Amino acid sequence: MNIEMLYSKIHRATVTDANLNYVGSITIDEELLEKAKLRIGQKVEILNINNGERFSTYAIRGERGKKDICLNGAAARKVHVGDIIIIVAYASFSEKELENYQPTVVIVNSKNEIINIKYEV
Repeated sequence: MNIEMLYSKIHRATVTDANLNYVGSITIDEELLEKAKLRIGQKVEILNINNGERFSTYAIRGERGKKDICLNGAAARKVHVGDIIIIVAYASFSEKELENYQPTVVIVNSKNEIINIKYEV
């Protein structure tokens, strides 16, 4: 049996831009992608703390060091610049894999700078 579990999240990121005219996705600073172990094109859930919106999209690479978190395309209508969001990815694990299971939680400040990385929920 496989169980869907939290794989990774970026906790309390600040939206830096919303680009309605882009073809969709969420642009995430390359360093944040790496630290959160997220892949380009990976499905992510976006949880908007400011308005309660929850929606899915996929990750694309942003420029390293710019600390950008930009919602693109239709997703741009679900956020405002300055909103606080949680970016979540899930994965399917076997019961055997869950014996050593540790999700990655990247906690950022209001400038999207990493302040902590935890390997637990």
